[in-house]
Amino acid sequence: MRSSKPILLVEDDQVDAMTVKRALKELHVTNRVDTVENGEEALLFLKDPQNEKPGIILLDLNMPRMNGIEFLTVAKQDERLRSIPVVVLTTSKAEQDKVDSFNLGVAGYMIKPVDYRQFVDVVKTIDLYWTLSELPD
Repeated sequence: MRSSKPILLVEDDQVDAMTVKRALKELHVTNRVDTVENGEEALLFLKDPQNEKPGIILLDLNMPRMNGIEFLTVAKQDERLRSIPVVVLTTSKAEQDKVDSFNLGVAGYMIKPVDYRQFVDVVKTIDLYWTLSELPD
């Protein structure tokens, strides 16, 4: 992900978080990855002036305390956060989750594959999107 901005990974599953980081490393993505475990922590992280604003948010939907849809509902109403691209990276194939996510302004919705090679391909697709997109500062 060629921007120098960090990536915010919102993921409660430690194995999935490790898999995302491993895939990014394999793809030679050198951006710092900041990880939080739910939407509530993500909002606190994003609103803390000590933290650099991420260039992209990779968001799981199924998390405790504040899930991905709840996070999007709050974040996309915040003028300072709404322009940060969010890609949902989830196991949920539920049509309603897809509809809700896109209605809340996500840039993409990817299903986490079980197979690691396929997972790397999904992350590669996200990397390509982020590299080619002209994003506001």
